[in-house]
Amino acid sequence: MKPLIARRPASPASVPGVACRKSVVARVAHMPDTEAHTPQPKTSANRAADMVSAGHAVAGGPDYSTVQRNLALELVRVTEAAALAAGRWFGKGDKNAADQAAVDMMRKVLNSVAMDGVVVIGEGEKDEAPMLYCGERIGDGSMFPKTDIAVDPLDGTSLTSQGRNGAISVIAVAERGALFDPGPCMYMEKLAVGPQVDPESVSLDYSVRHNIKWVARALDKPVSDVTVLMLDRPRHEDLIRQCREAGARIRLISDGDVAGAIEVAKAGGPVDMLLGIGGTPEGVIAACALKCMGGHIQGRLWPRNEKEREAAIARGYDLNKILLMDDLCKGDDVFFAATGVSDGDLLRGVRYHSGGASTNSIVMRCKSGTVRFVETYHKWTKPSLTNPEDVFESSEDLFHTAPRHTGNAYGPHYGGAPAGRGAGQRPPWAGV
Repeated sequence: MKPLIARRPASPASVPGVACRKSVVARVAHMPDTEAHTPQPKTSANRAADMVSAGHAVAGGPDYSTVQRNLALELVRVTEAAALAAGRWFGKGDKNAADQAAVDMMRKVLNSVAMDGVVVIGEGEKDEAPMLYCGERIGDGSMFPKTDIAVDPLDGTSLTSQGRNGAISVIAVAERGALFDPGPCMYMEKLAVGPQVDPESVSLDYSVRHNIKWVARALDKPVSDVTVLMLDRPRHEDLIRQCREAGARIRLISDGDVAGAIEVAKAGGPVDMLLGIGGTPEGVIAACALKCMGGHIQGRLWPRNEKEREAAIARGYDLNKILLMDDLCKGDDVFFAATGVSDGDLLRGVRYHSGGASTNSIVMRCKSGTVRFVETYHKWTKPSLTNPEDVFESSEDLFHTAPRHTGNAYGPHYGGAPAGRGAGQRPPWAGV
């Protein structure tokens, strides 16, 4: 049996792991206080900022790291002003007066926008239209941006004068040289579809049955559920027959195919495709809107008579060529705005009320793909370019009576309440 030997207690340094822990403690004791520099858990905002600073796009939405000018948000004031002026003639039977009121106000507000614009699609040639004629320079005199402008101050003059639905005021702007100039051809064949439809699967050269079939396939619905929109015109009798034979539904409108083309591309819209012959200027404006929304449109010039045909050929237009989206509207620097004049599927019309009015608009930008619906409330007592002028100054509708004791000269009853909710407000038809 081995004798027991008394052992001395081991020093901490000789115990495995103890020396290591002591050295760690010693190093920690001599470290400076770096609490302020300790990395903190990053929030989503921190991570997004790092990605932006590193030059990476942030997924899940548009990049707002650099704020860019959205000209469409300025143009909506233009269409609002035109709609407010034209809406006063709603149902009064004078389409020329309604159109002129819209033109006057649109031009006035356009001249306040900081740009160097040239009207490509307007009210006609210079000798036919005193304002917003083709070639007119518009803007506040700024050197930039240089733009092409397409306007229809009142798309649906007859609709407005007859008190019908579907009239809008519309404007489209693109970089200089981007918009198609229709020249002498004021009408064109059109085919418009939404963003779900492959533009190469449909064509004006294909049969109506083929086009409807491929639209149905793209939208994953039977042909019998496809709705085709077209203008109600005698020239479309054969087209209507072909659509019915194919089994599609048809929706006829009396005017306003710009709004109709937009409806084709709107999610959950009431129509699936647009067919037929309509105005070339409206086709170019519709192309701007559809480009912003991801839709597609094709066109082919359609001279109304031999004189138009000869004039178009003399100016070098190919009357057999199918004009695609980029032929009608080049690039992606495109802005679009429209305001409802009368109620429609796309926009609500102008509402006049005590002391002001409200408007409903759509605003689009191609580069960012944003589509906004704007509800605006206008007060006549506040200074604004969009407030209508005294267009009824010489009208017999004004009350030609002595002013009330309130100091308002607009009539014995509608001059403005002395107290209460409508105190001091002027009637909507009294102007600014």
